[in-house]
Amino acid sequence: MNIILSQKQIGQRITELRKMKGLSQEDLAKSVKISRPSLAQIELGNRSVDILELQKLSLVLAFSLDDFMSKDFSPESYRESEELEGKDEKKAKKAKERISVPTLQISKFKNVLLYILERCAGKPNVGETVLYKLLYFSDFNYYELYEEHLTGATYRKLPYGPVPQKLDTIIGQMIEKGQLQRVKTAYHDYPQTRYLPLEKADLTELRASEKEIIDRVIEQMSDWSAAAISHYSHKDMPWLASKEGEEINYELVFYRDAPFSVRNYGDEMEAL
Repeated sequence: MNIILSQKQIGQRITELRKMKGLSQEDLAKSVKISRPSLAQIELGNRSVDILELQKLSLVLAFSLDDFMSKDFSPESYRESEELEGKDEKKAKKAKERISVPTLQISKFKNVLLYILERCAGKPNVGETVLYKLLYFSDFNYYELYEEHLTGATYRKLPYGPVPQKLDTIIGQMIEKGQLQRVKTAYHDYPQTRYLPLEKADLTELRASEKEIIDRVIEQMSDWSAAAISHYSHKDMPWLASKEGEEINYELVFYRDAPFSVRNYGDEMEAL
C-alpha cells in the first residue's frame, strides 16, 4: 500500500539506496542531472523531489516506484550481492567520492584581507574576532554558491569560532612590507587588536562574483559585535559538524539551513 512520504523519509530512502549501490553523491547527481548540493539537500529532506527526478532516480538506483512509496519498503531488498560486485570495484567507487582540498592563494588572500579592511577598519567593532569571521563567511559562502574556493584558506574550529590558519604569518609579512599596521586598543573596556590597511587592495585579483560575495558579507555582518558574530558562526553547520581544534571541511556548507545558506536549492537543475 502506497503512503504519503515526508521529504525526510524520501531523502533517507534515497541515501540508503545510493550507499548500497556504492555511488557517491557526485556520481548520482550527474546521472540524474542535478547538482551535488541539490542532491545533498534532497537527502537531508530539505528539498522536494518532483516526479521526473524520482523517475530518474529509480532508473539509476534500480528501484520500483511502487515499492519505494510503499509503507513496507525495505532498501535491504535492493542490496546487491557481494558476488556480483567485487571488492576491487567497490574500492574504486568509494575512491570517486569528491574531496575538497583547498589550496591557499596567498596573494588573493592578502588582497581580500586588504579589501575587507579598506571597508571596515574604521568601524570600532572590527577587531581580530570580527575580521576572522568576515573572512570565514566570505570563503565559505563563496564555496557554497560557486563550488570553488575564494582564497583557499583553511579554517580551524576553536572556542571563539572559525579561525583562518597561517593568518599570523601572513599578517606578519604584510606588516613587514608596510601593507598593514597592527594597533592595540580597548573597545567597551576590553582589549582589542585591530589592523589598519596601509595600501589599497589590488582588485584585479578579484572576480566580480568574488567581490560581490565579500560585499554581501560586509553589508550583513560588519556592524556586529565580536560576541554577536561569534555566536552566529557557532550555529553555522560547518562549525557545528566539525570537531574542536580540527580543520573545517568546506563541503559541509551544502548541509546548511536558513539563515546561513546562500544558495537556492528549490528548483535547481543542471544540464550536466
